[in-house]
Amino acid sequence: MSAEPLMRPHSSAARQSAYTYLFLLLATLAAYVQVFQFDFVNYDDPDYVTENVHVRGAFTSESVRWAFTSGDDANWLPLTRLSHILDAQLFGLRAGFHHLTNVLLHVLSTLLLFATLRRTTKTLWPSALVAFLFALHPLHVESVAWIAERKDVLSAFFWFATLLSYVHYVEKPAPGRYWLVLAAFGLGAMSKPMIVTLPFVLLLLDVWPLRRKPSARILFEKVPLFVMSAASSLVTYFVQQRGGAVIPLDALPVATRVSNAFVSYIAYLGQMLWPVRLAAFYPLVDIPAWQVATAAVAVLGVSFLAVRLLRSHPYFAVGWFWYLGTLVPVIGLVQVGTQSRADRYTYIPLVGIFIAIAWGAAEISRRWPKTKPVLISMCALACVACFTLTLFQVRNWKNSQALFEHAIRVTSGNYVAYNGLGHALRQQDRLQDAAPNFEQALSIRPNYPEAHINLGEVLLLQGRPEDAIPHLLIALGMKPDSTEARVNLGAALNKLGRHTESIAQYREALRLQPNDAVAHNGLGGALADVGQTSEALQEMIEAIRIKPGYADAHNALGILLGTLGRTDEAVVQFTEAVRLQPADSEARYNLGTAFGAQGRLTEAMDQFNIALRLNPSYANARLNLGKALANAGRMDEAIAQLSEAVRLDPNLTEAREALKYLRKQ
Repeated sequence: MSAEPLMRPHSSAARQSAYTYLFLLLATLAAYVQVFQFDFVNYDDPDYVTENVHVRGAFTSESVRWAFTSGDDANWLPLTRLSHILDAQLFGLRAGFHHLTNVLLHVLSTLLLFATLRRTTKTLWPSALVAFLFALHPLHVESVAWIAERKDVLSAFFWFATLLSYVHYVEKPAPGRYWLVLAAFGLGAMSKPMIVTLPFVLLLLDVWPLRRKPSARILFEKVPLFVMSAASSLVTYFVQQRGGAVIPLDALPVATRVSNAFVSYIAYLGQMLWPVRLAAFYPLVDIPAWQVATAAVAVLGVSFLAVRLLRSHPYFAVGWFWYLGTLVPVIGLVQVGTQSRADRYTYIPLVGIFIAIAWGAAEISRRWPKTKPVLISMCALACVACFTLTLFQVRNWKNSQALFEHAIRVTSGNYVAYNGLGHALRQQDRLQDAAPNFEQALSIRPNYPEAHINLGEVLLLQGRPEDAIPHLLIALGMKPDSTEARVNLGAALNKLGRHTESIAQYREALRLQPNDAVAHNGLGGALADVGQTSEALQEMIEAIRIKPGYADAHNALGILLGTLGRTDEAVVQFTEAVRLQPADSEARYNLGTAFGAQGRLTEAMDQFNIALRLNPSYANARLNLGKALANAGRMDEAIAQLSEAVRLDPNLTEAREALKYLRKQ
């Protein structure tokens, strides 16, 4: 009987923790479950998943080798790449499942964070508050709702797994427990190099909440971790520099970097307190001197205060220096990319500020009990506000158009957002709407190669190859290794009959990127135009091998097979093109033409009719539908279709001749 009272507190605490785990799980899923209905976005997702042949291919020893050796996208992220490959194997390109993987990793990180704080501090509500804010702060939406940011949520999972393993080791030091710490940290480093600051955070945790006595052992046990961090940092720097992602000092001076760093430290805190007008990209802007001075004084002043409060309020010092230290790799001192800051960079750092706030509130309530109801109300209100704002912020990641329309609304001079919106509209074949967005991006940043490439492509699709070429040449002048620019330039030159130059551009694109399916297909088309049909067939087949779901390549191969008289094989290719892109009027037209060549008039007419529903002004489709109707003896209908074809295209001689012939019958 005497043991029963001793069991109750422990049982009650366990129940409270269990309910907290369940609440964190359900609240996070409630905010993020909507992503299952979301698409990929055109911002990095193509590089990491949708257009990456290694990710879309089979999970083989070759794909594993690529994951561990690739410096694509100026990053070394082998574990992240393997996770994308696994998702593609399990779910194909169904974006919702890729999104849910991110959400599940985020949920696990939240639970690990709560477990670590609960275990080390023996306090429930401050630990739960920190975990809730981590899970549902709007600034963290970018890391979770963006498939390409798998590296964030995966590295965070191993970050918090390392923390919990470290606590386990500190409670009872043993080699096996220490190896577990190293393993978790190593896996995190292979997910995203931002984890390199974790050994520094472990030193902070030694101060509080672990309260370990300073000793040489504490430093010595971190040496392997710091060595791994240094190695990861060097690899990352060289990969990013080789990939052209690191902005050189002559382009962005040290003074500008330091100024932006101080201002960003304060800007992130401002966004934490008032998380509205969040965007996927914030352009670098000129910062007034007074803002730099104010931010520098604030950062240095709070740092001085944190040092002074280290003994009396260690949680504040630990939280503040957690925030400062973990932001160092992405604060802009080594500038990667052209953004001034990014929401995703706060994913781990803000945990430090949440710790300072939560334990500060707990201490105030202990010292002045009358403030407890007010503090509880404020914390509850903050949690409700975060949940609500996150619910709406997540929706901005529904698709590329929603993402960049929102970014344009809440920022100014956002050339990346205009380019992204233009690209989204181009993917919807809204070429007239896409072009002005690329032009707006170039008016803001004339030396933006991606916008020149995209505008060149739109002009090409509008039948203006001569206008497209200057933009593509400008892009290549700034970015000579752009396969996309060379492919589009090859297509423009080919349309102008400059076949030799076109073939040269395609071959150079393939030298730069041998697995570019679009380049193989384009080269095949150019070779076919100069009569090299055998090599053209090989190139088109290679394009399909690399990218089996490439509808345009199936269509192009079908056309070439048709010209060679291999109609049955052409039908197979056109059928696959239609299956992949049911709303492609050209593929429907080609399939109908092939059916007609086989004498399958009913099926041919079905395809022509579908093509015309998709594109009522498709004169050639009306011509061939009219001919098929005539062959089927339906003369009145045939005359109607041919008449409309002539009206749509008065220069369509074949339609005029056929119409003249039928009217004489």
